[in-house]
Amino acid sequence: MEWKKGWWWLWLLLFSAMAPAQERYWQLDIKGAIGPGISDYLVTELNRAQVERPALILMTMDTPGGLYSATRDIISAMLESSVPVVVYVSPGGARAASAGTYILYASHVAAMAPGTHLGAATPVQMMPTGTPSPGEQDKDEHDGEASPSPDGSAMERKSLNDAIAYLRSLAQLRGRNVEWAEQAVRDAATLTGSEALEQNVIELLASDIPDLLQQLDGREIALKDGVVTLVTAGLIAEQRQPDWRQQFIIIISNPNIAYLLMLVGVYGLLLEFYSPGFGVSGVIGAICLLLAMLSLQMLPFNTVGLGLLALGLALMVAEGLSPSFGILGGGGLVAFVLGSVLLFDTPDEAFRVAWPFIAAFTVFSLTLILVVVRMIVKQRRAAPVSGAGAMIGEQGITLTALDPAGTVLVQGERWQAQSQTAVAANRPVIVVAVRDLELEVEPVKETQA
Repeated sequence: MEWKKGWWWLWLLLFSAMAPAQERYWQLDIKGAIGPGISDYLVTELNRAQVERPALILMTMDTPGGLYSATRDIISAMLESSVPVVVYVSPGGARAASAGTYILYASHVAAMAPGTHLGAATPVQMMPTGTPSPGEQDKDEHDGEASPSPDGSAMERKSLNDAIAYLRSLAQLRGRNVEWAEQAVRDAATLTGSEALEQNVIELLASDIPDLLQQLDGREIALKDGVVTLVTAGLIAEQRQPDWRQQFIIIISNPNIAYLLMLVGVYGLLLEFYSPGFGVSGVIGAICLLLAMLSLQMLPFNTVGLGLLALGLALMVAEGLSPSFGILGGGGLVAFVLGSVLLFDTPDEAFRVAWPFIAAFTVFSLTLILVVVRMIVKQRRAAPVSGAGAMIGEQGITLTALDPAGTVLVQGERWQAQSQTAVAANRPVIVVAVRDLELEVEPVKETQA
């Protein structure tokens, strides 16, 4: 009997291995503006869920909006998902504005926490005038329509109608309030969580995630493969985080980071050009500039703003090289500020450079270029203080007669020297050239002495 008591742990291990694994649900957090990084993260996890098959996917959301193309990619993956997707606007004070409203409507179950709100889904023009918006570009590619008219109002109407039809189709698919969906786009209407529940915009109002899971238990969900009944009792949360690549994209697709990378790149190359050294500033500048180009490729930047920014830097550099009593520097400062403001062509604050960033870098740029660059140029133009070049113009005295060669004492050292004019010993001379280890001198005139 004693040997049986000693093997209890083995029986426990076998029993644990034979017991069924407890089911999990995946939790994905959406916080901040929806851009390429967030889109890549969500689409990757939604596609991975089709293979690993969690019980459900819970997206917690707090967003002011985002890029239209990124939002459409997320919604497409949600509509193709065979795993239930629940979108939960939380915690209290969170919002599902603009792009967040579209994602909420696309979910299988829409839920909100008390004190949250949604709406204001009117599309904003995210591209320069005369260029199709991302939504129009997507529609042209998939529907084969002709390019929109260059008339701005016509493009806005087309974009608005496309967004209304898109949100209405999502509302019809999920059986939610179609009329309010149109109001959210056309009139930028908003609703609180309790109002959204009353008007059939969402299905659930939950105080927290445990309350949400309790309300989801036993609920029937219509998926593309059929109807399933959720069993959420006892589910374990599995927090899914972006990988390093997605984190990197999220960081560099921030407009403030893109702006910072671009300026650091320009400053690094300027310092390397004006003061060549070990190449550290040049290498850092080149890397930052390439990363900034990658960031701008993912963001709705304005070429006019980029041109003004480059012009402003060029004018301030010109002021540092050849002072013009502030004319070039003042013009460069104005162009730099205007370019910074117009760099990202969107009224959405989430995708514009913050004003404190613009103010700080304007002062920093002006100081760097007008002070540091001027000091570097002045140093390069100054007379050498060592080496052969520093010998030219120095005075010495002849130790022997120069006729034409002899010995002179310059800077406390003996030098072989020659002179085109005969010079007696103990006479002052001045160095006019240095050839290897021999000096060429000439006698000091009375006015020079």
